[in-house]
Amino acid sequence: MISYGIILNIREVTLEEAMVEKGITQILEPKLLVDRKNFRIELYSNGMLVKTYKAVFGKNNSLVKTAKDDKVTPIGEYKICEIDSSAMYHKFLRLNYPNKNDAAEGLTRGYLTKDEFDAIMLTHKLDECTPKETHLGSEIGIHGIGTYDLIFRNLPFSFNWTNGSIAVSNQNIDELYKVLKVGTVVSITY
Repeated sequence: MISYGIILNIREVTLEEAMVEKGITQILEPKLLVDRKNFRIELYSNGMLVKTYKAVFGKNNSLVKTAKDDKVTPIGEYKICEIDSSAMYHKFLRLNYPNKNDAAEGLTRGYLTKDEFDAIMLTHKLDECTPKETHLGSEIGIHGIGTYDLIFRNLPFSFNWTNGSIAVSNQNIDELYKVLKVGTVVSITY
């Protein structure tokens, strides 16, 4: 099964090759569209699709994230607020989850306290990463696979295994790491 996955991945185009095919020399105004339903991330440069990456998500396929440990990948519009090049899963592009909508919904439904809501809203006003200690959590981002990259990236099927974050191969997170920056918009849909 892994051998079949390796054969499928041999045909994967690198970001540099995709840029040559599109006639561009650099990624300008990058944006990511994360499609949970189709297990992929699309990288855009100035509104033009440059490359699509295979991705996997949280173990729980629910559409609404209600707690930090529910293993749901949230849906909404976020920004990269921090980049960690020495993370457990190779590299980590942390998102500013929960966003303002997540916080308002969390307060309305009783998932967040008023103090947690206020702290989240303040971090958005200051354009910072959200506080780590809220009921909704905040350690959501895009990362590599880490130690088991060879196995997981070569599975010929999608297997959701994360805590709610978005995982791509180590090679693919390396490509994204080179062209994305703090402030890059990441839209997650289903």
